[in-house]
Amino acid sequence: QVQLVESGGGLVQPGGSLRLSCAASGFTLDSYSIGWFRQAPGKEREGVSCISRSSGITYYADSVKGRFTISRDNAKNTVDLQMNSLKPEDTAVYYCAARKYNSCSTSVRGYDYWGQGTQVTVSS
Repeated sequence: QVQLVESGGGLVQPGGSLRLSCAASGFTLDSYSIGWFRQAPGKEREGVSCISRSSGITYYADSVKGRFTISRDNAKNTVDLQMNSLKPEDTAVYYCAARKYNSCSTSVRGYDYWGQGTQVTVSS
């Protein structure tokens, strides 16, 4: 059974850091491009970052550029999102998603598999 599971969310103060991890079962993540999305209450799901299957392409939304870093750990079969200098507006449920093409997409329709999400709350 193909499954994605996110972990690492939680409550953090503004300016703090969190590291999200996307783990897979039933397939290896290095065969897929992986995207991270987030959805805040009342808002549409938006693409935050992506890493292509070959890791040759990475994408960051302007709102997180310079603060978030996406990376693969093929030995652990995970894709991580390091989030630094967090702001209250980063508060959302964060999802990872997998697509078979060797490219990034910011559209939710561009992905084949989704995790259940992990809550990130940035608040003092």
